[in-house]
Amino acid sequence: MVKNNVFTRRTFIAGAAALLATFNTRAASALTGSEAESLVVQAVNDINRIIASGKSENAMLRDFERVFASYADVPTVALSALGPAGRSASNGEKRAYIGAFQDYFTRKYGRRFREFVGGEITVNGSRKTKSFYEVNSIARLRGSSPFRVVWLVSDRSGKPQIFNIIIEGVNTLTSERVEIGAMLDRRGGDIGRLTADLKNAG
Repeated sequence: MVKNNVFTRRTFIAGAAALLATFNTRAASALTGSEAESLVVQAVNDINRIIASGKSENAMLRDFERVFASYADVPTVALSALGPAGRSASNGEKRAYIGAFQDYFTRKYGRRFREFVGGEITVNGSRKTKSFYEVNSIARLRGSSPFRVVWLVSDRSGKPQIFNIIIEGVNTLTSERVEIGAMLDRRGGDIGRLTADLKNAG
């Protein structure tokens, strides 16, 4: 059983996307169900420790960024969110965009994690599907009926990593791809403009 500081269902979904869009998208190899479950428990516990620290917002955001970087293959996730446009970008453009993307998600979702008030996530086991594991859990948040959260875990990168979260059937990684794609479209497909704006977004 994992205890979480929580808030509302809407904010949980938004915050989970931080553990969303910042996670590796590749397939698993020798990963076990027990390892996948342990990773999910550890990720939630690390976030809880930050929330309970009582630090300033800026200090907490720095801690959140370290957690995201620890559990995520940020370059893979960032470029996945960017979509086909990333294939034509120069190496310099990609590096700048990836850095801005990481900062953007830290600000956007780290602030929402601060809104956690009290709640509980219970991990209920896992099952292998295709080339990764689904870790099932139930979230019980204040003022909300319990709902299902599924964490997708892979070790293709060489270590177990969460690469997506599905909340009541809502695929958060897909949602983030749509959002970044829309932001890029509004800027005429200009990755440089997207990167510059991501530095101040979130």
